[in-house]
This record gives sequence, structure tokens and C-alpha cells, in this order.
Amino acid sequence: MRRQAVVGELGVFPVKSLRGLDVDSAEVRPWGYEGDRRWMVVDPQGRFVTQRSTPAMALVGTVRRADGLVELRAAGADPMPLVPTGPETTVSVWRDEVRAVRGSPEADRWLSTALGRDVTLVHLAHPASARPIDPDYAEPGESVSFADGFPLLVTNRASLAVLNGWQREAGARVLPMDRFRPSLVVDTDEPWAEDHWTVIAVGEVTLRLVKPCARCVMTSVVPETGTVEPGGPLRQLGRHRPGVSFGVNAIPSTTGTVRVGDEVVVLERRDEHPVSAASNPPSLRSPRSRLRP
Repeated sequence: MRRQAVVGELGVFPVKSLRGLDVDSAEVRPWGYEGDRRWMVVDPQGRFVTQRSTPAMALVGTVRRADGLVELRAAGADPMPLVPTGPETTVSVWRDEVRAVRGSPEADRWLSTALGRDVTLVHLAHPASARPIDPDYAEPGESVSFADGFPLLVTNRASLAVLNGWQREAGARVLPMDRFRPSLVVDTDEPWAEDHWTVIAVGEVTLRLVKPCARCVMTSVVPETGTVEPGGPLRQLGRHRPGVSFGVNAIPSTTGTVRVGDEVVVLERRDEHPVSAASNPPSLRSPRSRLRP
């Protein structure tokens, strides 16, 4: 008899590509969780910076203070609060150009020192209208924050168990779920069930699961060291999974609260795998939506 599917973990990432937060509950907005990826790191040209090019970002933590501010933490440094006090500027996330507000010069210097490169922090003030989601998957007017392409990412603990079985067979490292930076982790005993879900109800919200998440080199960054290691999951995903996919990108149809322990109810499903069913699926044509760092 199959176990009831429930929410096992929730993850919020206040700053794109820095360490995130494990939370017991999260408020779902049309563009993702409240406070998720509203801050981003950019280079002097205004291009977004992630662990793909700067794996040391994995060593910088985030904390949400009681007053609502996000605070950066790193070994050997005093905590640094983030406040959107600077002028507006235009920054880029994949193909999108977005208006954002700069943070303080002090925070920029703090993070530049931590990462060993010149960077700036920017804040997305108006996520409701700043970035439309790829129209191949979204309804008109649906938007996303600074996440790569979609508001939320759903993964499955049973699928990770299978992937780690492949890792062990190959003599590679067993991986924790945080390598995949999910928004919502489902605890179920059915591996890859998420491939076939198209609409789920969780807590107070309904989510559309619209596109498998094709993974990239960020999954090979070790969070404890901020370095890229051989033996990450890409080899095994490439051998066993269509589109090198793990997890499914999701768009909220309704807003409300989700909590760890909430039942996950499948409202609609598909029979075929969403990648293998198409010879040239849109998921492989859209680099901005491969991962949600």
C-alpha cells in the first residue's frame, strides 16, 4: 500500500544562488514564495552571477531577521543586512532585462570580499510585473522573481533515493536534496511520480507542474566547501533521465500557505514522460529555465 504523499521540506532562497533557508511554512505568491529570490548578485555589467561561475557563493548564508530584513553571513565576517537603498538600475537574467533597486555600497563591499570578485546586490521591488514566465508554459500575466525561469521547483525524496542508488553503483558521492535547491520536497514512496503530475493541491494552494528541470553544473557544487567536485549527479542523470532532469518546475494557480506535513493531492496527471514524449521539447530550448539557483 502506497504512503500518502506529504510535504517533507520547504526551501526559501532570499538571495539567488546563495544558501537558502529550511522553513516550516511558506506563503505562496503568484511569482513564488514570499521573500524568495527577491535579491540577486550581479557583475559590473549588470549580468546575474550564480554558483555556475562562482561556486564560493555556496559558502554565503542568509538569515531572515525578526524585522524582515535579509542578513548575509560568512565565516570570519560580521553579519551584513540587505537594504534596498540605492538607485534603480537595469540588470539581466538570462534573456530578460529587469529593473531593480541597488542595495547599499557596504553590502556590495562585504559580498565582493567574501567572493573575491567585484559584485553588486540588487533587489526586485515589483515581482508581479517585472519578468513574464516563458509563454510556452504560462498564462498571460504570470510572472517570476529572480529565479531562473519558474516560481517554484518540486522534487521527490523517493526519486533522490533512486538517484543515490545510481551514485553508489558508480562509486560516486551520495547527494543530499539541497544540491537541487528545491522549493517543495514531496515525501512519497513512488520514485519519479512527479514526472506524471500536472496539477497538485498542497495546503491552501494549487500548483501546475509545467516543465521538467534540466540540471546543470551547479548540482556538482559542494555547499560545505564552495568547490565543484567530480562525481556530481549529471553523469547519472544523463545516463538514466530524459533531458538530464530532476524535479519539475511549477507555477501557482492560487495563493496561500503551504506547510511541512501538508498532504499533496494529485488533481491531474499525464501518462507519458513530459520530455521523452516530444522529439524537441521546449524545455531543451530555454536555457534560462534549466535550474533555479
